[in-house]
Amino acid sequence: MTAVLGLYRALTGAAAPAVRAHLRRRAARGKEDPARLAERFGEAPAPRPRGPLVWIHAASVGESAAALPLIGRLLDDPALRVLATTGTVTSARLLSGRLPARALHRYAPVDLPRAAARFLDRWRPDLCLFVESELWPNLIAAARARGLALALVQARMSDRSWRRWRLFPAAARALIGGFAAVVAQTPRDAQRFRALGAPAVTIGGTLKYAAPPLPADARETAAWRRALAGRPVWMAASTHAGAEEAAVFAAHEAARAETPGLLAIVAPRDPRRGAEVAGAAAARGLRAARRGAGKAPPGAGVDVYVADTMGELGLFYRAAPLAFVGGSIARRGGHNPIEPIQLGCVALTGPDLRNFAGVAEDLRAARALRTAADGAALGAAVAALLRDDAARAALAARQKRAIAGKARALDATLAALAPLLPGGAGA
Repeated sequence: MTAVLGLYRALTGAAAPAVRAHLRRRAARGKEDPARLAERFGEAPAPRPRGPLVWIHAASVGESAAALPLIGRLLDDPALRVLATTGTVTSARLLSGRLPARALHRYAPVDLPRAAARFLDRWRPDLCLFVESELWPNLIAAARARGLALALVQARMSDRSWRRWRLFPAAARALIGGFAAVVAQTPRDAQRFRALGAPAVTIGGTLKYAAPPLPADARETAAWRRALAGRPVWMAASTHAGAEEAAVFAAHEAARAETPGLLAIVAPRDPRRGAEVAGAAAARGLRAARRGAGKAPPGAGVDVYVADTMGELGLFYRAAPLAFVGGSIARRGGHNPIEPIQLGCVALTGPDLRNFAGVAEDLRAARALRTAADGAALGAAVAALLRDDAARAALAARQKRAIAGKARALDATLAALAPLLPGGAGA
């Protein structure tokens, strides 16, 4: 253990009381599940399932969605069980309705030495998989101390993380060198992980290409299509407070000036912000309604419909011919543009797509990447695409072709993991 990692272990060990208090405060704000706080410290009331167990950790919603197709393929081996852990309430809710049989969910332990040890001793996984950029020193050290196999899948190394780890090369080598396999998203990610000491790196692309289209209730979808028949509509998905949502409202106002009766469906990244988003729309003179206040589709008098429920993006993407995908004007690295494209909904984004660099390159190569830096540009794009059905259909077709056949990332990931899977699963 390097001096940096030793210091981290000592500081986190001493921080346990403060972490417990912090999690209780988060629970009071709805950001943790108060009934399951014990899981965050490695405790679990349920027994470990018998037989080989693969543990896969995905931090939040995006990583959880990406992990689902991998979990499904792992469970093609009837002998295996999967333990999926996440760190957020929203990702836990997503997985609760979409995990296959023989997979169970628990909240991930916080990265404290005792919590990590308690978790691993409780579950005794045969293989530990981390998704994207989850590099928790105490968990990784505890797994290595127990001789557990470790792999990092859909691995991504942001510019910020790259700069940070280069300041501590010995710590990076000690941490990243412990992964028996790293499956990187892009060649740049692969180069960075190799430079930091990963011994076995392959390039697999993004597992998000392999995810099935977002589900939606067929009756609900039909009801929405009847209710909105003949009305122009667009969507802003996974939006963030501040400049990004201000840009969305400005875009809607500009597009509405050219498109009478235009409806905007706005789905905030955090559904708990529904009342806040509706209030911001109303403050601009826009008539707003909320999904959380009633399940009926919006009437003719609604300008902005706030989609503040969980698990219904598939419904709204099916209701709108085009969608702005947030986190990309807000400089959060962007959220998933694949989801609307899979459903034939044109995806527009802001300029920041760091989290989906490979997807952005695929779209750009197909002349299918449409970005807008601010509300004015977004409003112009929305109005133009709603005005020209042929251009919109052509862009939707190019976007679909750009992502077609990309599910090979799942095969590449499984091939890299095959030597590590218990009992030769996936070979």
